[in-house]
Amino acid sequence: RVPVARRLVARVATLVEDDSENVRAALAMVATDLAPVLGRDATISQLLPPMLLLLRDSTSEVRLNIISSLSMLTDVIGAETLIQSLFPAILDLAEDGKWRIRLAVIERIPLLARQLGKEFFTDRLLSLCVGWLGDDISSIREAAAKNLRELTALLGAEWSTSNLLPRVMRVMEHPSYLRRMNAVQALAQMATAMDAQTAQWEALPPLLEMHCDPVPNVRFNVAKGLGKIGPMFGQSVYRGQIVPILDIMKEDMDGDVRYFANEASDELCVAFENKTQ
Repeated sequence: RVPVARRLVARVATLVEDDSENVRAALAMVATDLAPVLGRDATISQLLPPMLLLLRDSTSEVRLNIISSLSMLTDVIGAETLIQSLFPAILDLAEDGKWRIRLAVIERIPLLARQLGKEFFTDRLLSLCVGWLGDDISSIREAAAKNLRELTALLGAEWSTSNLLPRVMRVMEHPSYLRRMNAVQALAQMATAMDAQTAQWEALPPLLEMHCDPVPNVRFNVAKGLGKIGPMFGQSVYRGQIVPILDIMKEDMDGDVRYFANEASDELCVAFENKTQ
């Protein structure tokens, strides 16, 4: 198997420079599968150089495919060997002009967090993840909020409250109502990945505070968020903290805010009735 794999590596080195970007993109998806067969030393000396060339390819789809298929490579040679070459490629893709490329990078962030390790990810990529909450494309902003939830689930509530939550709370103070709204959505999503006690003490208070934001779009997302995370808590938190805020919002001057506050209130009422049965 190894001699065959080495012959294939020689072919890979040729295809890296193929004129067709479709060929290079297809190559980027499968070439790393050779790593387990080659072993660590041969992978570093023979397979890694053409893979690093693909990471610097002029076509964003090629670079994205390499990042998507790195697990085989990192399992064999370790993430530390790749970090210096991988990081610039990730930054380039994260700011790519094609929004679908940016979306694809976001979707791969949890995988990268596992591969690169908590410390490197926190130091080098966390700010980028929060920054996507301000993207011009709504699909990117929605994916960014979901991504922060997945990172909270992956790296833990303690990590999230220490590293992620402070950054999200700063976005909640941004002059742009769109960024504040996206931060509210992200906070509610993050809370669902926390244990109830952590969510109660760390995520719920800033979410409740946003009910008095001057922009209705932010306020009704607070109501939606409370409807999402409310069932996590006990009766005392529900009746003592959530119900009073929803009651205020049900009297809001904006019709959409009133609608979503009533909807969240009704949903939570049913949820807590079911809890007591």
